Amino acid sequence: MPNNIAVIAIGGNSLIKDKQHQSVEDQYIATGETCQHIAGLISQGWNVVISHGNGPQVGFILRRSELSRHELHEVPLDACGADTQGAIGYALQQNLYNQFRQRGINKNAVTVVTQVEVSADDPAFQNPSKPIGSFMDEDAAMQRQEQDGWHVVEDAGRGWRRVVASPKPVRIVEESVIKSLIEQGITVIAVGGGGVPVLADAEGNLRGTAAVIDKDLASSLLASDLGADAFIISTAVEKVALNYGKPNQQWLNHLTVAQAKAYLAEGGHFAKGSMAPKVQACIDFLERGGKRAIITNPENIERAVAGETGTHITNE
Repeated sequence: MPNNIAVIAIGGNSLIKDKQHQSVEDQYIATGETCQHIAGLISQGWNVVISHGNGPQVGFILRRSELSRHELHEVPLDACGADTQGAIGYALQQNLYNQFRQRGINKNAVTVVTQVEVSADDPAFQNPSKPIGSFMDEDAAMQRQEQDGWHVVEDAGRGWRRVVASPKPVRIVEESVIKSLIEQGITVIAVGGGGVPVLADAEGNLRGTAAVIDKDLASSLLASDLGADAFIISTAVEKVALNYGKPNQQWLNHLTVAQAKAYLAEGGHFAKGSMAPKVQACIDFLERGGKRAIITNPENIERAVAGETGTHITNE
């Protein structure tokens, strides 16, 4: 494998800036802004693999599917994941192509629709907790539960929603393909949305399952498999903070694995639905032999890799 491999997991703010800018064109523009900074890193000699979130985009597909179910077949959750990998990958590929052309970089970018194996024995399947799709009234929720086997829960007085499992990633199915592309100098877009979750049967055959894999955990696993020199999580803030949004907020320039684990164990420092899985993904990467993990926002990716900003997490 070549040197200077960076896996960059870009978050939702790299695709959708706010609720007023959610159209396909808006997402394309936001993606283009992030690609400028990634292309800047590539121009410095880094071999980059990009992963991305897809939560809102899957939600859009599910909503369209629900609205048209009287006329068209509904789209299964695993197919939604594959669809968004292709569409978001297309926007990333095209923006990167244009950046490469403008900068005189002789490179190509390609999207790999990536399957990620999960275990049928994962405890998450016994306790589905990830809400997806639209809100329903109780009658509609009970009907879907009975007819389609959905798990449904009431959500804080706002209505009922379907919930699915969020199992841990076990294996990146297309790992060897991704490695081959990197060896050819190609910028790869992979494990979008955490990958399409698949289960293997007794013979090793794969089949999609209705689940959602955390994007940062899957990206961390891929970074380990590739022996990446840097694992970068791009999110909405320049640095990680303790007591975020409170008067005693404290920005963090550096964390050791031991410190990060202690803060996670204490609870309250990092939100479960946002920063906590990002910090855990960095810890996992480092404990599997990685050397350097960084959390920052898209516009500071180049500066963070240069050591000028961002939160750097290391083994010591």
